[in-house]
Amino acid sequence: MTPDELTSRFAALTTAHVADACVRAKVPVRCVSLTADQPGRLAGRVLPTQHVGSVDVFLEAFGRAEAGDVLVVDNAGRRDEACVGDLAVLEAKAAGLAGLVVWGLHRDTADIRAIGLPVYSLGAIPTGPLRLDPLPADALTTATIGEWAVSNQDVVLADDDGVVFVPADRVDELIALAESIRDTERRQAALVASGTSLREQVRFDEYLAARAADPGLTFRAHLRARGGAIEE
Repeated sequence: MTPDELTSRFAALTTAHVADACVRAKVPVRCVSLTADQPGRLAGRVLPTQHVGSVDVFLEAFGRAEAGDVLVVDNAGRRDEACVGDLAVLEAKAAGLAGLVVWGLHRDTADIRAIGLPVYSLGAIPTGPLRLDPLPADALTTATIGEWAVSNQDVVLADDDGVVFVPADRVDELIALAESIRDTERRQAALVASGTSLREQVRFDEYLAARAADPGLTFRAHLRARGGAIEE
């Protein structure tokens, strides 16, 4: 899937749809709770970096970037410094990146908003780094975001609900599955709006009766048998 096609198809989806698709496809659900200071959806190949106190690692990464990549910054979730500021974001935009995902904090919020490139992070703080640590050998090949290790073999998707990472070699499958889940949910929502309750649609009374006879029956198993999608 090309970067433009990924952006176009994700524009009609949410990260929730993609997370549910991962559950359905038995792909690990790799999500983190990050927010953007300005509205902006994000989709692209992971461009991983590990921040150790200096912007040079970003500049080196930009030299390896392809159009539509997303700079994913591992700053160990630190909340005592900002590792990304306006100049790094401006340079990312000039390099053709789609945005940034930061496991840490940013600063220069007003200027970043003016640049218009989505930046997802744990929040903002005025101070920049006051340290300079040794650069790991894999600083440009892998990043740890929350509990997840990601690389350029992954795609990152972000919206108002947060960030999800998916394997690049399965993104076509997962996007298609997410679209089918979205379509099912839209049909269900339209029926509720027209007077058919969700309980009626999923035959909830039937489920309760079946569960009484078989206590091991789960609601998800009941839904899967009827093509429901409200829980995955």
